[in-house]
Amino acid sequence: MRSLMGLINLENEHDFLEELTYFRNGASVPFAGRYRLVDFSLSNMVNSGAKEVALFVNQKYRSLMDHLENGDNFGLDDRQSRLFVLPPDWHDPTDISRGDLRHFHNNRDFFLRSKATDVIISGSQFIANTDFCDAFKHHIESDADVTLITEHKEQLDEMHSPLLRVNNEGDHVIFLNHDQGNHHIFTGTYIIKKDKLFEIMDFCIQNYKENFFLHGIQERMHEIKVTFFDIEETTMYINSLKAFYKCNLDILDPDKYKKIFMKENRIKTKISNQPPTKYKDGCVVKNSTVANGCVIAGHVENSILYRGVEVAEGAVIKNAIIMTNCCIHKDAYIENVILDKDVIVNEHQKLIGSKDKPFVVAKRQTI
Repeated sequence: MRSLMGLINLENEHDFLEELTYFRNGASVPFAGRYRLVDFSLSNMVNSGAKEVALFVNQKYRSLMDHLENGDNFGLDDRQSRLFVLPPDWHDPTDISRGDLRHFHNNRDFFLRSKATDVIISGSQFIANTDFCDAFKHHIESDADVTLITEHKEQLDEMHSPLLRVNNEGDHVIFLNHDQGNHHIFTGTYIIKKDKLFEIMDFCIQNYKENFFLHGIQERMHEIKVTFFDIEETTMYINSLKAFYKCNLDILDPDKYKKIFMKENRIKTKISNQPPTKYKDGCVVKNSTVANGCVIAGHVENSILYRGVEVAEGAVIKNAIIMTNCCIHKDAYIENVILDKDVIVNEHQKLIGSKDKPFVVAKRQTI
């Protein structure tokens, strides 16, 4: 019987979120008040039946390991389930692999030991609440080597511009490119036969290639059978700071919030036990998401507040993302701003950005 294992490959994800990735990798950046970007890929894999999930990490992964712990918050803590964080291990003197092929080569045992027949691979930039059970069924029935998870978007915006587009003939993928006029988008997630994964891995290493997907799959469409499966979900792509800001505030739309966070399959995250938020007399909170443990005495509008944020009397926050344990003192004014964790904004300070370029403050700063 065919079964899935999961791989979240972070090797090729660079520090695309500027100040937010000074001290962490992109996968561990907080999102939507209480989640991390990695939660979506990981939850979707588990909800698709993957019992073993690994992450290829390269740098700044301490925050990620703290968040994931042993996988118990994600349903990967029983005898049949495991979560593996696989940091670099370049100690084989005979190893000639490069790029993310080094991760595949040095962690070959992870794939060999699993009884799963197929691997679902993604990064951390694709945001959705879905499972890939139907896609896996299609993958099996079509006897594909690789099945790309795709979607067709009627309306495109800037977050879609860097993404690969699928050109197809029937259900067979002919090639992938970045044609901006093509509305058939590759989500960055795909399912591959485990045997084919080993074959591609060996080919790439023997030919001094550096990127498993680009050189092993995208450039060899004529040699392997690649199909696609369209999903119909509310999706987001966090591939820039502007996209991160926009997608966070889009969550304030109740319809979008329900389609991502209130489905039967939930997006899982690390549990944090904090008291309910305290709303003091005279405070104003409009169209905002406020996590547990906050104390609000000022004005909050169209914003997302993470756990433990304090907003003093007279402080005004508009169109902002305020992360964990930030403190906004009396009569401060914040608009179109992203504050990372543990930022202090002193009395009477004004921080004003724009919707196209929000003002960003890295963690543990005092303004």
